[in-house]
This record gives sequence, C-alpha cells and structure tokens, in this order.
Amino acid sequence: MSPTYPSYPSGRDVLRESVREQRRDVALGSLLGSGHQIGEALVPVLIGVVIDRAVTGSDTGALFLWLGVLAVVYVALALSFRFGAWAGDRSAVRSEHSLRIALVRRVLHPGGGAEEGRLPGALANIATEDAKRVGGVNTAVMYGIASLVGILTCAFVLLRTSVLLGLVVLLGTPVLLWLGHLLSKPLETRSEAEQERAAHASAVAADLVAGLRVLKGIGGESAAIDRYRTTSRDSLRATLKAARAQAFQSGMVLSLTGCLIAVVALVGGRLAAEGSISLGQLVSAVGLALFLLGPLETLAWVNAELAQGRASAGRVAEVLATAHSVTAGERALPQRVRGAVRLAGVSHGGLREVNLDIAPGELLGVVATDPAHATDLLRCLARRADPDTGTVELDGVSLRDLDPAEMRTAMLVAEHDADLFEGTVRGNVTAAAPESGDPEPAMTAAGVAQVAQTLPEGEDTAVSERGRSLSGGQRQRVALARALAADRPVLVVHDPTTAVDAVTEAGIAAGLRQVRKGRTTVLVTTSPALLSVTDRVVLLDDGRVMDTASHSDLIARHEVYRAAVLA
Repeated sequence: MSPTYPSYPSGRDVLRESVREQRRDVALGSLLGSGHQIGEALVPVLIGVVIDRAVTGSDTGALFLWLGVLAVVYVALALSFRFGAWAGDRSAVRSEHSLRIALVRRVLHPGGGAEEGRLPGALANIATEDAKRVGGVNTAVMYGIASLVGILTCAFVLLRTSVLLGLVVLLGTPVLLWLGHLLSKPLETRSEAEQERAAHASAVAADLVAGLRVLKGIGGESAAIDRYRTTSRDSLRATLKAARAQAFQSGMVLSLTGCLIAVVALVGGRLAAEGSISLGQLVSAVGLALFLLGPLETLAWVNAELAQGRASAGRVAEVLATAHSVTAGERALPQRVRGAVRLAGVSHGGLREVNLDIAPGELLGVVATDPAHATDLLRCLARRADPDTGTVELDGVSLRDLDPAEMRTAMLVAEHDADLFEGTVRGNVTAAAPESGDPEPAMTAAGVAQVAQTLPEGEDTAVSERGRSLSGGQRQRVALARALAADRPVLVVHDPTTAVDAVTEAGIAAGLRQVRKGRTTVLVTTSPALLSVTDRVVLLDDGRVMDTASHSDLIARHEVYRAAVLA
C-alpha cells in the first residue's frame, strides 16, 4: 500500500470552509444592528408621543407610561448594540484569519509560484494589512445594512406623519449614496497605491535587516539608509494622498448629509407652521432628521471601507490566483525508494542538454563553473521548476508525474542560503527528522556537537529569527545537520561549508560520507575537501556536462576545473 501524504488545499478551499460561519455572523450582526437602528429611530417618535399625549394634556400617568416605554427601548438599544458589534467584529476577525491562513497555505504550497517576483516583506504586508482590511468589509456590510434599515424606518415614520417629509428622505438618500460612491473612487485608487508602497517599504526593510551584517562589513550603511529613506518617503506620499482623498470624501459626504437634514427640518417646520402636523410630530421630525446624521455618516464610512477593501482584496486575490510553478502528477513513488536519479536531455535556464545518471547509494560531486548553472540544476532537482526540455527521474519515475510534496519526502535539496528557525539548536536539527530517528550522528557529522560546546546552553541554546544569533559558520553547520537528520533516500546539498575553516571542513567531509553511506548524495560545491571524498565528480561547463571522473583526475585534466575549485 502506498504511503499517505498530506493534502494541500487551495486558498479557495480554505476560504470556503469559513464563509458559512462568516455569513451567519454577518446575518446575526445585521439583525441586531437593524434592531438597534429601529430603536434609535423610535426614540424621537416616542418623545413626540410623550409631548402630544402627556405633556400637552398634563397627563402624569401617561407621562410615566411612555417614559417606561422609553427605558425599555434604551435597554434593548444597549443589548442589541453590544451583541451586534460582537457578531460583526467576530466575523471580521474570522475573515481576516481565514484569509491569512489561505495566503500562508498558498505561499507554502509545494507547487510554489506565489513567491515569484515578490519579496517576503511584501507578502507579509498582504497577509496582515490587506487581510485585515478585507476582513473589515464584513463589519462594514453589517453596519451598512443596519444603517439602511434605520433610514427606511425613519422614512416610514415620516411618511406616516407627512408624505412630503417621507419623500424627501426616500428620494434624497439614494442620491446621497450615489454621490458617496462616486466620491469613493479616488480613495479606492489611492488606497491601492498606498498599500503597494507600504508593502514595498516593508519588503525593503526586511531585505535590509536580513543583510545587516553584510552591510556593516562592507560599510554600506549609508547607501542602505538612503535607499530605505527614498522608499519610505514614497510610501509616505502615497499614504498622505490616500488620507487626503479620504478626508475629502468624508467632508463632502458630511456636507451633503447636512443639506438633507436641513431640508427635512425646513419642510417639517413649514408643515408645523401650517398646522398640518402637531408640535410633538414636529419634534419627532426634527429628532429624526438629526438621527439621520448617524446612519448617513455610517454609510459614508462604509463607502470608504469598501473602497479600501476592494483595493486590498485585489492584492490578496492576485496572490491566491497565482499559477503554480509546478503541478502535481498522478503517479506514486515506489514503496521503497532506491535513490537512482537520472537527468535526460535537461535544458533549463543556463543548462543545455544535461545527461546524467546517479547510481543508488552514490556520493556524487557536481562542479559548475557558473554559479547560475548550479542554481538551475538545484531548481530542477528540487522541482521548484520543471525543465524546459528533458526529464528528471527518480527510480525511473519522472518528477513531473509526482506530487511535489510526495517527491520531497524522498529527495531533499538543501540550498546554500537555507534559513534557520526561531527555537533551539536541537529543535532546528530535528525539524524534519523522523520521529524514530537519532539526530546525534547528523549533529556529529556536521560539527554541531562542537558548536554546542561553545554555546551557553549547549544544544538547548535559543536561536533567534533566521539564526542571526549564531555566526555564519555555526548557521551552516546547523543547517547541514538538519538536512542530514531528515534522512532522505536522496540528499542534494549546495555549498554547505563556505563559512567554516579548513580543519572543520575536512572533518565535515569525512563525517558526511560516513553518515550518508549507502544513500544517494549529491554535493553541488567547489570545495576541494568535499569533492575529495566523493565517488566521482561531474564538471558542468557552459551549461553542459564536460567530463565525469574522480576529483584528482579532473584536476589533472581540465584547467577550468582547477580554476573553479582551487582559485
């Protein structure tokens, strides 16, 4: 029976799981919010009733009765607002959370593609700020529905009082909403630009922090500061433009709202002067006109939130809709992976018609005279990209026909710039190790045991984000130990010892050969110490296989080889 591998649902599948709960929360919040708005609209109506039935007629009993009714309405207002706001906020948080999970799943999907052309800081900004803005749309929709119910309630009451007053509200509100929508268009455009600039600034900042040691080493702090200052100023200008657009939109909508309220008050006053409505009805009409300010302002806010939400939703959708770099095949790996790797006519990037057979259990060295060609080879072996032509096979099965996740349980490609995780030294080494495996041989072979002796808490020493609390050589040894401890049938390692001294490198070379004995291992490197322990070495020159022989034979045969490994 074939082993079971984890499934990787798409971003759409993840979002679909939570949309039902979000709809329920929005519906509940809208219902409670609508009840709150109806209660708010009834308050001036009840005050008018009190004036007409109790104050004008000096009826104390009626006064206390209607004051009691007002008290009940206020209690209902408080409860409906509290629980309605809770439902709306919960819906927004759930939406934000599901979007963030969907984005993380998409970025980490074995098929890749989402990270292409995007810096990590930009992706982080989309998964935080943009996801938060899109989640806030749920709250905006809830408040928008409740505000519309409040306006309709107000219009209904005014229609019962006077058809003319009701028509002013019913006809004026749609015009106001349409104008508010038009005024939100510049905000939507500028909000999208603001988020783009903010994401770029975050990406540049993360990039600079990651290379801080290198910048200090070469004295490049001033250039880095100038670069970030320029990016930050661009982001600030975009933010100010968006803020000005939002202020203009809010101010204009508020002015238009004031005009509508003034018309309602003017018409109501004229009707009262003519005797068409009572004093209490006039007070109710003026109170309802003032009440309208709340829901109309809310609708203006909703318009702004929807404009910003649409801009952020476009950025989120762009990531989720990014095509995968590679697709999953339908074949399964053999029950027992022998570790035979074959490249047949592989062309990709700078590689040209590469043909290579790696026997099960072989320790193979690969020297590429152009580092870009080494990177192209690693991309094909890790299946981060499929070759333009030709095939890469594992035990006779083309990698194109395998699920990338399943393939990587058998073949691990440990890249030169692999990062460590926040945690402990031992936790990093055992991150991908089998539960029943013993990490000690891998730690010894990679020299991590020696590193642990120099650390304050040994293997349990805390490692900061991306391993920055360790030196370059220490990070490389921990990363190599992690790859060895994973115990894959096929292991491809890229330049694992560039930051260690010669004595340590020789020890790692011997330990690596010992711990990987009987399993297929490919060392893509120019290190003489590592190449000297391999069974044979492949020389890649100008993207083609130029020769295959032992390390010593290639040194004797080829000037380009000597230049690559002895320079």
